[in-house]
Amino acid sequence: MDVVLTEWLSAIIRWLHVIAGIGWIGSSFYFIHLDLSLKKNDALPPGVKGEAWQVHGGGFYQMIKFMVAPARMPDELTWFKWEAYTTWLSGFSLLIVVYYMQADLFLVDKSVLNMSAPQAATIAFVSLVASWLVYEALCRSPLGKHDVALALVGYVYLVALTCAFTHVFSGRGAFTQIGALIGTIMVANVFIIVIPNQKKIVAAMLRGEEPEALWGALGKQRSVHNNYLTLPVIFLMLSNHYPLFFATRYNWLIVAIVLLIGPVIRHFFNSRHEGKGSPWWTWGVAAAGMIAIAWLSAAGPSGEKTGALPGPVRFTEVQDIVISRCSMCHAAEPVWTGIPTAPKGIRLDDAEQIRLHARLININAVRSHAMPPGNVTEITPEERQVLASWIAAGAPAQ
Repeated sequence: MDVVLTEWLSAIIRWLHVIAGIGWIGSSFYFIHLDLSLKKNDALPPGVKGEAWQVHGGGFYQMIKFMVAPARMPDELTWFKWEAYTTWLSGFSLLIVVYYMQADLFLVDKSVLNMSAPQAATIAFVSLVASWLVYEALCRSPLGKHDVALALVGYVYLVALTCAFTHVFSGRGAFTQIGALIGTIMVANVFIIVIPNQKKIVAAMLRGEEPEALWGALGKQRSVHNNYLTLPVIFLMLSNHYPLFFATRYNWLIVAIVLLIGPVIRHFFNSRHEGKGSPWWTWGVAAAGMIAIAWLSAAGPSGEKTGALPGPVRFTEVQDIVISRCSMCHAAEPVWTGIPTAPKGIRLDDAEQIRLHARLININAVRSHAMPPGNVTEITPEERQVLASWIAAGAPAQ
C-alpha cells in the first residue's frame, strides 16, 4: 500500500505542480509584456506611466499602469501570488516524495560521493535556504543597485554551485537541485519582496499617505529577475528525462550554457515588447548554445573508461550484465523496494526485450551513466565497455 500511495502522491503532486507552474509563468510573462508595451499618453490621469490596448476573446481591453498607486484605492484588487506559492509548495512536496524519500535512487551516487540518503537530503535542503540567503544579501548590498553586475555575479555563483553539486549528488540530483534552488529564489522574491511591498502601498493609501516609490521599484526588480530565470528553470525541471544532459561528463557546463541562453531568449521578446527593435542576434547566440550543448552531451560520461573497446562480445555476456544490473527494476515483477512496475514500462528481463531496447541501453548506460540510478547495482566500467562493444557492432542477437 505504501508503494501505491507514493506513486499516487507523485502523480497528483506533479500534475498540480505543472498546472500551477503554467499559471505562474503565464501571468509573469503577461505582466512583463504588458509593462514593457505601455505607451505614454498626455490625456491619461496624473501618475499613470502609460496605457496599452489589447484584444482577446472578442473584447477590447484598455490597460493602464500607475507608477506608484492610483489616487483612490479601488474596492477590489486581484493579487497574483497563489500561482507562485502553489508552484513552489507542490514542487517542494514532489522533491520530498521523489528525491528525498528515494534519495538512494535519485539523489545519491556513491561513485560520486559515498553518503547516506538522510545526509544527501539534508545537504540538499540546507543548500536551498543558504543560497536564497546569499541571493538576498547580494540584492540588498550596494551591488543590488547595478543590474548588470548583479546578474554577472549571480551567474558565476549558480554555475559554481552547479559544478559543486555534480561532485556531491548524482547528475540527475544535481540538475534537479539547482532547478529547485532557482525556483526557491523566484518564489521567495514574490513572497518576501513583491507581495509585501504591494501590501505596504495599499496600507499607506488606506492611511491617506503617499506610498514610497522604492517599494514598487524593488518589486519590479525582483519580477524582472524571475522573468529572466524562468526558461532555465523549465529546462532544468525537464532535463531529468534526458540522460545525455545530466549524466554526462560536462553536465555542469550544459547548465552554464542554459543559464546564459535562457535570458538571451527572454531579452529578444522583452526588447520587442518594449518597442526597442528585434535583436535577432539573440537567436544566433541561442542556436550556438544549443549546438554546444548537443556536442557536449555526446562527450560521454564522467570517468569513462578510455582505450579500445573489447573485441566482439557474445550476446549471452550482454544478457547476463543487463539482467544482473537492470532487471531488478525493469522486469514484469520488479524486486527493488519502492518500484511497483517497470519504469516507463521498459522491461529488460529477457533476450527479446534487451535487443528491443538497445537504443535506450546505449543512451542510459553507455553514452551516459544515468542507469542504474546512482549505480545502486554497482555496474562496473568493464561491463559498460562490453555493452558499448555490443552497441557498436549493431546490437547483434548472437
